[in-house]
Order: sequence, then C-alpha cells, then structure tokens
Amino acid sequence: MIKIKRILLLLILLISIKGISQKKEIQIIPHKLTDNIYMLKGMGGNIGIFISDKEVFMIDSQFKQVSSKIIAAIKKITDKPIKFLVNTHWHGDHTGGNSSFKDKGALIFSHENVRKRMQKVQVVRGRTVQPSAEKQLPIVTFSRDMMLHLNGEDILISHVHNAHTDGDAHVYFMTSNIIHMGDTYFQGKFPFIDLDNGGSIDGYIASANKVLLLADDKTKIIPGHRSIATKNELKTYVKMLTTVRDRIAKAIEEGKTLEDISKDEAIINDYKKEYGGWFISAKEMRETVYKSLIKQ
Repeated sequence: MIKIKRILLLLILLISIKGISQKKEIQIIPHKLTDNIYMLKGMGGNIGIFISDKEVFMIDSQFKQVSSKIIAAIKKITDKPIKFLVNTHWHGDHTGGNSSFKDKGALIFSHENVRKRMQKVQVVRGRTVQPSAEKQLPIVTFSRDMMLHLNGEDILISHVHNAHTDGDAHVYFMTSNIIHMGDTYFQGKFPFIDLDNGGSIDGYIASANKVLLLADDKTKIIPGHRSIATKNELKTYVKMLTTVRDRIAKAIEEGKTLEDISKDEAIINDYKKEYGGWFISAKEMRETVYKSLIKQ
C-alpha cells in the first residue's frame, strides 16, 4: 500500500513538473498584417518585421534567451537576412537580444538616449540594471527623426519626447499605413511610465496624440505589449489617460499628497476593471501620475 502511494505521489510530481515546464515554454507567434509586415509576440515587447526584396527590417529584439526562437520564427516566414534592427527604447525586453542579431550582420540603430542609457547603471522600478555589453549597443543613433526607404516602403522613425522614457521612437510604415509605438502604448492596460528614465504623463499623452494625427481609420497600430489596435481604440486610451491626469492634477491643486492619492481608489475606480489587473495596478498608476505632475 505504501509503495502504491509512493508511485502515485511520484506520478503527481512528474505531471506537475511537466505542467510547469509547459507553462514556461515560450512561443514566438507571428501575426500577419500585410504580405510583408508581421508582428511577433513572445517574451517581451512586440517585434515588428518588414520584409523587402533583399532583407528584413526588424523592430526590437526581446530577450537574448529567446533569440534563437525569434530567428527560427522569422525563417519560417522568409529566408532573407535581417539587415536592420531599430530599438524603440532601451529596456531589456526590447534590446536584450541585440547582440544575437548583430552577430548575424544586423545594423542596430536607435535614438541617442537609448545608447546612453544602455551604457550606464540604471534603475527601473527599484531594480538596478547594469550597463549593457558593447555588442548590445546600437551602432547608429539619431537625435530627432530618420527615414529608411526599402523596396518601395518609406519608413519614418520618429523620436517622441519624455513619454515612456526619454529615448522612445515610433516606427511608421508610411506606405503600408502601420505604426509601431513601442512602449508608448500598452494596449488596453494602464501604461508603465518610467519616471526614473525620463518618462512623463504629459509626454506619454503627447506621444499618443502624435500617432492620432498620423493615423486614419485603416491604420494598424502595433503596441509595445498586447494586441494590434486601431485609431479609435487609441483615441479611447488617450481619453482615459487625459481624464486620469486631469483628476490628479485637480487633487494636487486641492493640496492632496502622494499618500492621499495612493489611498484614493475613487480617482480612477471607473477605469480599474478595464485597464488594471495586468502589469501596472490602479494604485501604481495613480502614484505615477502624481509623481510625474509634481516633477514638472
């Protein structure tokens, strides 16, 4: 009887271990937007790829540990080499795989603040991030905007000031009417605004409004995380951000402190169900907006 119990316990343990390993298994899932533009979901920020007649243009690289899976996923779509890689900002879930693609011949570029941030010790949400190795760093940097012209596609890479960080860039496929916003858009959820690294609520809203000026009803918007969105969805998102900011700004005018804002669930309770419950909580959102407005 004891032996049978031991066997049953062993079987349960093996099943549990298998279940855990399956949950941890990362898959790179492609989403086709046009004949030559895809979004890849996996571990970290959404990747964008554009396939020209000779090469692949790539947006962000997720983490190094999934680079081989990303490369394999792209090879299932095209056998063309990855020649260009742009980082939308410096966080590791968007730049961690840089060296893997640089080793394969990709030219990496970004806003100048991305390279600067990656070269120094940084703090993100209380966690210290060590400088990146030289082979992780972008090779070409820009200060404002830059254009690429590949196989009939005009690609505008445009810096937005102090939004998610101080080095964010939008990537606008002008011919195909697709915009990759990086982490200046967390589709359907409260955003992470990295105040320690140049982010701000006003810059975040301004970034989204810039996309709304460029977009029309047929534009496909790739967010830094989660799913493809439309102009109308982004417009609703901006309204939420603006409302939250204005409510907290009014509370600050009334003399409310950070502690008051942190405890006052009513401020954004009407948005908690839809936009909370993921990476950033309603409480953290209130505190972030308060700190951002106080810094100005």
